[in-house]
Amino acid sequence: MKLIKKLILVYTTLILISSCEGFLDKTDPTILVADKFYKNEVEIEQAVNGVYALLQDYFNNHWQFTEYISDNTTLQFNVGDRGQGPSLEALEYWQYNSGTGNISSLYNSSYYIIANINRLLDNLEKIEIDQEYKAQAIGQVKFIRAYIYFDLVRFFGDVIVVDTPVQTLEEAFLATRKPADEVYQFILADLQDAVQKLPEKYPTDQTGKATLGAGLTLLAKVYLTNKQYAESLATLNQIQPLGYSLLDNYAAVFDTNNKNHRESIWEIQYLGLNTGGVNSSFIYTFAPRLSNGSVINFPGQDGGGWNIPTNELIALYEPGDERKEASLQEGYFNQSDEWVAVPFINKYNHEHDVRGSSDDNWPVYRYSDVLLMLAETINELSGPTGEAYEYINEVRRRAGVPSLSGLDKVGLRNAIIKERRIELAFENHRWFDLKRTHTNPELIELLRAHGRSELASPTTDRGGIPFSAGDYQIEEYQLLFPIPADQLRINPGVGQNPGY
Repeated sequence: MKLIKKLILVYTTLILISSCEGFLDKTDPTILVADKFYKNEVEIEQAVNGVYALLQDYFNNHWQFTEYISDNTTLQFNVGDRGQGPSLEALEYWQYNSGTGNISSLYNSSYYIIANINRLLDNLEKIEIDQEYKAQAIGQVKFIRAYIYFDLVRFFGDVIVVDTPVQTLEEAFLATRKPADEVYQFILADLQDAVQKLPEKYPTDQTGKATLGAGLTLLAKVYLTNKQYAESLATLNQIQPLGYSLLDNYAAVFDTNNKNHRESIWEIQYLGLNTGGVNSSFIYTFAPRLSNGSVINFPGQDGGGWNIPTNELIALYEPGDERKEASLQEGYFNQSDEWVAVPFINKYNHEHDVRGSSDDNWPVYRYSDVLLMLAETINELSGPTGEAYEYINEVRRRAGVPSLSGLDKVGLRNAIIKERRIELAFENHRWFDLKRTHTNPELIELLRAHGRSELASPTTDRGGIPFSAGDYQIEEYQLLFPIPADQLRINPGVGQNPGY
């Protein structure tokens, strides 16, 4: 794992030469030195690790679009600084539009990653290196490309599909969006190829790379999203023999001394150093404002007050659920030993040596997710069988809560959705789970009910500042993000999503 992180450090600057797609990033089109790279396995290894390096920045902000926008989290309102209103607050209050900067950043960073992957794949086809090594490299980056496109199609609907390097501005301006069904077919093709090439495991010094288990988990999730339950079940059944199992203790899943354990299928690697930008800093974003060293253990250190657990989510934990304390805290004692009732995410709150440089990895796929997907697919195919109950109850037993029984198909379906919300809280699953398990009208009503709850009794104090008229008012068209305005200025032919 240390080697892969060192290679990420080396390649962080090299990666900048690889994107000349004009409609994605307006860099100097005469800089084509990337074509002189990719000559041997060492440089391919650097390039592959450079793609992983880009995922660190991607996941630094992913929570905004998956947890924070949903009913799981909110914000600690900052009366004195309204600077985040056009961006982060726009997402929380569903006030976003085509000019919302954070959505534009999401779109641009997604295609930047894809551009680098396409450049790498194009060069891999041209060089003679060990065939097994080449296959693994292709499998890894196709897996990552599929992951990014899976996000894009769920966030934006119809999107541009680019699978080769864009050589000229003219090519870029001809790009058009593909229907979502075609995007999914592209994703499936990438994943089906990736799972043929990805190994079950890597040498210890390459821990953190995408494995067969990661590829199968993503493939099963794509099938599940499209309600292809038989295909999802068949894929999930291929994961079970790979040796994953739940840790005995839920808190240990996130312990920075216990990374890449037997429950972890894929996690984004960070290293708590003060060099190279490979550290994480999630707790600095999620800890309460004005906490002054009471949450983050450095004198005077405040948090950002973002991604605050909602009262609604906190109330869902059953008595004795061991996941609650590990996942969140309902407040903290300040330096005067007074209780401050501002909740915060606790999963990524671990001791670290350098201020601002935490060591937490980000869990993308865990085996508990697989178990809950198994329960869901079996329930959808066959109803609440004993096997479906066993999978969800395995997750619940680890949490210290009673096993479920006696539910009908709808009751077990709802129980699985709730279990996913608790088990995977603050791991970037909630928005997508809501979208795939609800019809659009059902989801709009659920979100509006959450909004009414926050308007009536906000999770955090607003310092006397009232909500604006449009806060927590959501329409069906907003279940897809707008195509960013800057992209439409570059290429009007891309077209905007309806409603914006």
